[in-house]
Amino acid sequence: MKRFKNIVYFAEGTHESDHALERAFLLAENNHARLTMLDVIEPIDIPQEVTDRFDFDLVEMLKRQRMEQLEALAEPFKTRDSLTYTKVLLGTPFIEVIKAVASHGYDLVIKSARCCDDLSDRLFGSTDLHLLRKCPCPVWVDRPGAAAQYDQILAAVDPMAPTNDNCAALVMDLATSLGRRESAKVDVVHAWAVHGESLLRDGRYRISQTEYDLLMNQTINQHKEPLQELLQNYAMSVGDGAVHLIKGEASTVIHQISDRLNADLIVMGTLGRSGIPGLFIGNTAEEVLQNTRASILAVKPPSFVSPVR
Repeated sequence: MKRFKNIVYFAEGTHESDHALERAFLLAENNHARLTMLDVIEPIDIPQEVTDRFDFDLVEMLKRQRMEQLEALAEPFKTRDSLTYTKVLLGTPFIEVIKAVASHGYDLVIKSARCCDDLSDRLFGSTDLHLLRKCPCPVWVDRPGAAAQYDQILAAVDPMAPTNDNCAALVMDLATSLGRRESAKVDVVHAWAVHGESLLRDGRYRISQTEYDLLMNQTINQHKEPLQELLQNYAMSVGDGAVHLIKGEASTVIHQISDRLNADLIVMGTLGRSGIPGLFIGNTAEEVLQNTRASILAVKPPSFVSPVR
């Protein structure tokens, strides 16, 4: 976690301190990093007769009020060894945050989750999902009611992804360093599957049991070898109880292991589909985000290009 030197905490209208803010200050303090407390006010449609009648700028008043609230949130932490700034922007929240990341070089966005406004029980709201999908730097979204200190962290890795889209090492770096800081247990999960398995078992292209077993062994070894190569840098091994190499759909496996471990945080990579309009996150990550009850620290691969300019 020492890599983060320019952190932004996105308040999203909150008036009270939360664990996400505490984590942001603690991380900034430990890293001797700059911390910006940021919020965004959405544009207000003010009737012309109102602006003509009253000699004040309502938007500027709201910005000043929000700035004062951010300053009040920061006050208890002012004695800490970190550079703290406050900023209020005007516009669509996720767009302004991403633009600020691009223009000011923020290397981590941290915020509390804002639950969906619909009747579903999904943890993340619209702004959370937009940031997790489209923000170029790591995004850490802390779930409501999260413990002040994590006990269990789950690193979801795919060491077999193409080089330009592979952020498995970054996921492990962040998960293990955060585990040390929080005195938390770190587990690793990687899912594997045989494409077209149903055809090979039951379809017209069915193969013998011997051929099937050979294919299974070859496939799991293809996944085991790069996973072991990754883990050896972190004093872990495929045979460890904390390493879960599971056959199945990745999103399902991650969800099951997270639930079984009662994970506080999932650290995972998201895959940017360059060249395909509208797809800025991989299917696995999307499904995990829609179903998990854990906090998320999501990182993008080097090849990711945000659609927000």
